[in-house]
Amino acid sequence: MDILYHPIGTVHSPFRDIAGMPIQPTAAEGIAGRIELSPEYREGLKDVDGFSHIIVIYHLHRAAGAVLTVTPFLDSRPRGVFATRAPTRPNPIGLSVLKLLRVEGSVLHVENVDILDGTPVLDLKPYVPEFDHPEEIRTGWLEKARKKVRSKRSDDRFR
Repeated sequence: MDILYHPIGTVHSPFRDIAGMPIQPTAAEGIAGRIELSPEYREGLKDVDGFSHIIVIYHLHRAAGAVLTVTPFLDSRPRGVFATRAPTRPNPIGLSVLKLLRVEGSVLHVENVDILDGTPVLDLKPYVPEFDHPEEIRTGWLEKARKKVRSKRSDDRFR
């Protein structure tokens, strides 16, 4: 079965190159950007301005193809791609929780942007703590890696 999605908009950010980008929104604190939706989706933004954060689902359009074992940014050991947030996935789909500053027409002004400029947006959802923030969590290999955290910026390993 083939599944086909069409972008609903585009991310605009200060990041033109993958190297040096923040690797998650927490490493992009205060970095502003915007999401421009295609005008036909403007009606879908009704009431989104009441939320402080949104989940942005996007296509990793510059990912270099699928690799099932990767060495993630925060570790030096190879890991299964599904135990990481590496962009080289069988379906190159990215997800970021961004702070929503305001909505102007079909443009969402956001903060903590860790997304490459020109990235196609597939969907937006409101972040709801009661739904999206489980209380009991484990973070696998990251629990040890956090103690020896390397840079929270990307390099060129996933080009």
